[in-house]
Amino acid sequence: MNVSQLDHDQTAPSHEISHHTILGVPVSRVTMNSAVDRLADWIEKKQKRYICASDVHSVMRAQDEASHMEALRDADMVLPDGTPLVWVSHLRGERDISRVPGPDFMLAAVERSVKEGWRHYFYGAAEGVAGLLAQTLSENYPGLNVAGTGTPPFRPLTEQESEESLAHIRAARPDIVWVGLGCPKQERWMHEHLSKLDGVVLVGVGAAFDFHAGRVSRAPLWMRSNGFEWLHRLACEPQRLWRRYLLQAPRFVFFSLKETLVLRRSSV
Repeated sequence: MNVSQLDHDQTAPSHEISHHTILGVPVSRVTMNSAVDRLADWIEKKQKRYICASDVHSVMRAQDEASHMEALRDADMVLPDGTPLVWVSHLRGERDISRVPGPDFMLAAVERSVKEGWRHYFYGAAEGVAGLLAQTLSENYPGLNVAGTGTPPFRPLTEQESEESLAHIRAARPDIVWVGLGCPKQERWMHEHLSKLDGVVLVGVGAAFDFHAGRVSRAPLWMRSNGFEWLHRLACEPQRLWRRYLLQAPRFVFFSLKETLVLRRSSV
């Protein structure tokens, strides 16, 4: 996908949830409360859906990888995970959008699930992390219903291994599968495998597994609230994340502002 192709609103597929597009990615018009309410509605109706949490990195990966763009466009909800997405949305007059970070969405859903009795399955991260996450959340939210956990290897799965993982999830009968495979792997996994799972909502939350399991420290609230969470993460993992924040972020600023100017001129 070429970032110079600016106005994608007419080519994006229709979604049940209202959205607007940023560089071709359909960003859902949601707040934390409305996103959790929609999740609850899908679970109550036993509908199979999948949710992506999209930030600057995800949007820019979609410009270069058609499979990632397709996964985002076919998602039933794309949470505005990154503060810059919210800033761009507000700049375009989209005032009914607020930041919904994947890790915070997980905690909000977990808290509500204790009352509702939703069953959770945690799939992804490094060996042992999913189990630690389930244990930590169960301690923090007494009554949490954990259906199971699974940790696939980092290498590509064989067809047999993939089917065994899906069979394990089906046997656990979860209402929600939290997917922590990292972007863009988790989006492609959900896009590819949702059709093989019934009555379940898949939610890609990436680093939330490590944050809530206590393996990686999260930025202080003031940094998260003011768009500086990236600086904290860069300081913690500079070798892994420098390209994401020092190369991709400026590209996002340039092309999203260019697209905003084009949209404003066309609306005059």
